[in-house]
Amino acid sequence: MIELVFAPEVADARDRGVPVVALESTLVAHGLPWPQNLEVARELEGAVRAGGAVPATIAVVEGAVRIGLPAETLEALAREGARFAKAGATDLAVHLARKTSAATTVSATSVLAARAGIRVFATGGIGGVHRGDAADVSHDLVALARTPICVVSAGAKAILDLPRTLEALETLGVLVVGVGTSELPAFYTRTSGLRLEHRADTIADLAAIARHHWDDLGGGGILACNPIPAASELTGLDAAIEQALADAATAGITGKRLTPYLLARLAEVTAGASIRANRALALHDAAVAAQLAVALAR
Repeated sequence: MIELVFAPEVADARDRGVPVVALESTLVAHGLPWPQNLEVARELEGAVRAGGAVPATIAVVEGAVRIGLPAETLEALAREGARFAKAGATDLAVHLARKTSAATTVSATSVLAARAGIRVFATGGIGGVHRGDAADVSHDLVALARTPICVVSAGAKAILDLPRTLEALETLGVLVVGVGTSELPAFYTRTSGLRLEHRADTIADLAAIARHHWDDLGGGGILACNPIPAASELTGLDAAIEQALADAATAGITGKRLTPYLLARLAEVTAGASIRANRALALHDAAVAAQLAVALAR
């Protein structure tokens, strides 16, 4: 049985029936540079609190599953990200057995949040099918299909093959719902040209859908696609993404190292604009996730 170590704020919220929103730790350890990563981590937690919920940033620290991180641990995660492995759901057992430390990806955070009784998780973008290699598919999709949690994100990361990612989500049976949109967001942009079958124009409607999906039908994951705010959109990145992919191929970078590499290259090419956009969309996701958690708790 996995022992979950709840931060005092999260434990108190559980006792009082206050809604909790899960946050991933890979964004902090590997997704953004220091010190922006710590700033964003604190802002995300603040956005959840402002929405009436309690944030629970999740990580594995010396073999212990931490549901919510104290301030000093969050800072260590941001400052010393290199000493934290990048763990997907399938890696968790290794870190638990060996008592090592790891930042959790979307898949690992989803699984651990669900084990902790948390039904809403906010992140920037999920993984998916990589461009140029349809066999390179993130475990995020499989974990989401199996796990009863709603992931609020700005779609899948723009560096991915979005049409194939959407097809994979449909094949796996993940319920995909646009938040105020009928089109799959493309992370840095609000549109992708890919139509969604379902949309929810209010948080109350999204909460009602989630309740029926889980309570009445025993369903798994829900992907709530929440577009980046219009003022923060970043367009014209296709050429930069293709160049970054070519550079990664030349350098032999694949697997878990690929996404951090591509995001870092985009930050270089855009002179930091992609980091600012990532920050804006992640904060927007946290705010909407808090609203959803509050609605589900009613």
